[in-house]
Amino acid sequence: MSEAWLNEIQQQFAATGIETVEHHPARLLPARQLEIAPHAWVPATALCRQCAMRWAAFWVRETGSGLEAFSCLEKGGGYLILSTRLGEQQPLESIAHLYPAADRPQRHAHDLFGIAFEGQCDSRRWTRHQAWREDDFPLRGDGQTTKPPAPTPAPTPADDSYPFVQASGSAVYEIAVGPVHAGIIEPGHFRFQAVGETVINLEKHLGYVHKGIEKLARGRDLDGLARLAGRVSGDSTVAHSWAACQAAERVLGVEPPPRAQLLRAIMAERERVANHLGDIGAICNDVGFAFPHYQLSRLKERLVRDNALLFGHRLMMDRIVPGGVAIDIDSQGADHMFACTQELESEVARLIEIIERSESLEDRLMTTGRLTPEWAAELGCLGYVGRASGCDFDVRRDAPYAPYHRVEVAVPGYRAGDVAARAKIRADEIGISLGLMRRFVELLEPGEHRLPMPQGRGGEGLGIVDGWRGEIISYLALDADGRVERFFPRDPSWLNWPALEQLIQGNIVPDFPVCNKSINGSYSGQDL
Repeated sequence: MSEAWLNEIQQQFAATGIETVEHHPARLLPARQLEIAPHAWVPATALCRQCAMRWAAFWVRETGSGLEAFSCLEKGGGYLILSTRLGEQQPLESIAHLYPAADRPQRHAHDLFGIAFEGQCDSRRWTRHQAWREDDFPLRGDGQTTKPPAPTPAPTPADDSYPFVQASGSAVYEIAVGPVHAGIIEPGHFRFQAVGETVINLEKHLGYVHKGIEKLARGRDLDGLARLAGRVSGDSTVAHSWAACQAAERVLGVEPPPRAQLLRAIMAERERVANHLGDIGAICNDVGFAFPHYQLSRLKERLVRDNALLFGHRLMMDRIVPGGVAIDIDSQGADHMFACTQELESEVARLIEIIERSESLEDRLMTTGRLTPEWAAELGCLGYVGRASGCDFDVRRDAPYAPYHRVEVAVPGYRAGDVAARAKIRADEIGISLGLMRRFVELLEPGEHRLPMPQGRGGEGLGIVDGWRGEIISYLALDADGRVERFFPRDPSWLNWPALEQLIQGNIVPDFPVCNKSINGSYSGQDL
């Protein structure tokens, strides 16, 4: 964030009587951090909203005397962290009325830390379901519950009493979908109210695959952290590993070698292309157009086989490590990658032309599941979801990190906000990513691919990268021994899932699968 913008924010805070303490700029780079009193939490957030700042993330850290809450906001590629310290059992005012997307992250923080939010309209469990008692908060203290644990029930009681929003009327009926689905997707419950075939309301409940990521991170070394981050969401293993490693490197003042940075970007773009290929095909398949699904799946399979050939793993899991990358490629591998991207680009272009010429497909996708630019901005939607609805933020372009600062990143954008636009964004990004991969291969020069990390040093850092779903933010705190004290990875799905509940309204029930696929939020990425 520029000095001018920070000074402007501080001046506006001061003009409204909000006192701030600026922490050392190196604490949470690339963000700037302002600490405020708890009573100023809502006024300061309201001022940020007036300044058209996008709300990005919320997390909590335990301190010796209580809790420290963090709220991350962004504008023009600059990041601001508002933080406040709370005493034991001290509540914090909710900001969900200012930024609706903060509702579920606040509920998540309550479920795991016990922090109470005054003015929170929705106090239902989000993460814990029935796995713990009402007065158990797994991330408090030394990771134990605040009271002696009760005998473990076997099995955990079913979460069959979750109070979904109700709609009444003689013509209204409900449809329950999930949490167990017919396919191989992860569990999530979708509760519809409909009149005839028209959806009038959708509410989802996630958290069924809560993995305890934040608790599992405690006490790990940096290599262990990278492995864990790579499993936050398997389809984003490269991006989450990169964000976690970037945070650790910023804490310890390590700049990975240029070759490692280029290899990281190549892997991240390959991950983006593979997922977009699968998504476009699945969107077509959901409305009965199977041909693109078969062909794009074939191309995706070829790409992930090349991943295994070049990097030793189909998903490139555990390839990004603190200080660099775990594996290098030789000149023959670089040449093979360059040639394959050209061939893939040609084949994808032909398939996209076939898709765009299909009038029946156009009839199903255009105007279906429209997310207005106003709602996309209100929710802070990211990646292809935001870019299809007028929010074209991209970390690679707007807050560039190595090696993206060396290239020009094109960011496609539309305003139609329908399923067709979200598919089109994916197609555009495939071509852009393939071009970036070739450019990064050209920039590769001989050199180291990993540097050692300093030992026994503590501190805090942020990792912010652009994954294929959009911006990923990872907060990391290391203790004095260099072990993980706190790790919070914010997947883009936290901000994109709420969009599904908005865009489905007024659509017909049979269009829910294709609307859902066009969002393709990560269950695992949100169910930490």
